[in-house]
Amino acid sequence: MDWRGSAICRDADPDLFFPIGNVSSGPPLMQVEEAKSMCQRCPALGPCRDWAVEADPVEGIWGGTTEAERRAIRRRAARQGQAAAERVT
Repeated sequence: MDWRGSAICRDADPDLFFPIGNVSSGPPLMQVEEAKSMCQRCPALGPCRDWAVEADPVEGIWGGTTEAERRAIRRRAARQGQAAAERVT
């Protein structure tokens, strides 16, 4: 089954997941926190986040992460992959 079918956000207002403005303060930050709260209760959290990390760049809140958080995930994965490759050689 496609993870999107079990996502609880499918019935939510999509605008919640696409805050406008500086997401580090004020109303946009509150919107991000509300969206992330919904994500934390979602059975599709893992597959949604995995898709958003791999599909870069993706705007908005996906899998309980912001765009900046997904960039950090990709950087960590790249560093870990590089470190693993260096151990092999």
